[in-house]
Amino acid sequence: MKQRFPNTQTEPDNLTSGSRFVRACQRKPIDRTPVWFLRQAGRYMPEYQAVRKHHSLLEICKKPELAAEVTITAAERLDVDAAIIFADLLLPFEPMGLDFEFQAGEGPVVHKPIRTYEDVTRLRVDKASELGYVAEAIQRVVAHFKERIGVIGFCGAPFTLASYMIEGGSSRNYIAAKTMMYRQPDAWRLLMEKLVTVLSAYVRQQVDAGADVIQIFDSWVGVLSVEDYRDFVLPAAKILIREVQSFGVPVIYFGVETASLLPAMRETGADVLGLDWRTPLGETWKSLDYACAVQGNLDPITLFAEPGLIRERVKSILTQAGGRPGHIFNLGHGIVPGTPVENVQHVVRFVRELSAEVGRG
Repeated sequence: MKQRFPNTQTEPDNLTSGSRFVRACQRKPIDRTPVWFLRQAGRYMPEYQAVRKHHSLLEICKKPELAAEVTITAAERLDVDAAIIFADLLLPFEPMGLDFEFQAGEGPVVHKPIRTYEDVTRLRVDKASELGYVAEAIQRVVAHFKERIGVIGFCGAPFTLASYMIEGGSSRNYIAAKTMMYRQPDAWRLLMEKLVTVLSAYVRQQVDAGADVIQIFDSWVGVLSVEDYRDFVLPAAKILIREVQSFGVPVIYFGVETASLLPAMRETGADVLGLDWRTPLGETWKSLDYACAVQGNLDPITLFAEPGLIRERVKSILTQAGGRPGHIFNLGHGIVPGTPVENVQHVVRFVRELSAEVGRG
């Protein structure tokens, strides 16, 4: 497959932000640490709020010109090394035959949750082409940036999407999802298989459209024990990640509150593991034998602090990474509403300023 950054195979001279980001995912030497942010196009940014006054979240996702606009605006205003396409994790539900909506104050709501084997059998796997609007948005972003910065496509992980399907929305204890895992293993396995099929086709569209890297969000997987993760989630996650890698791009695998799961998550073969802010980056990376790249992991609420403290926290994370090839600076989760934009910009400046001091491996 043709790569947008052929110089990722060469020495780290005259790198663009995009090739620097891709090289970091591949654990290749670079001159400074690349930086981007989860939810960098979001409600904290006035430009995004202006678009939301006239369009719903789903309208923005489904109109490629709008999705590209908010993606590009955020990346340019923050001057980051990668842009992640504006989309939503649950978009694959509709082509699978499962309707959902966003309710004010409630988040996503699935009105007819999946609860039985028969419910799972009714889910479609042959309509992924209906998600082509995401690929079109990626094409627009790629055409705009060319090779200046990296472009990230993404999808939800099978467990996280299954949880939404079964619970009908977000949950505290995931009783319905875990009950299906435990009591209806055949239904669970079939649901995992169907999600992998749809997500693979969906991600293939994004890669064909020019995405340089794919991030797979397992947002809720931290609710599982290590045993349950290995028994019920790891097999499907591994298949999906290996499939995406076969398209010729690195994969970032990210979850929240996953400290106990990281050794098992590493077994998926993901190129990069995202670390949340509760996990000490230096110790964690060492415990993984530096066998993959890592992304993270500043506490998003640190962005409400004074610049001096933000700078200290950025330096601490860079020091823990030690200039080793394979660190991508990010938050440990997404930027929250109300975050001062100038503080996000400070982080970009601090990473560029300080990563040169740490020394590169």
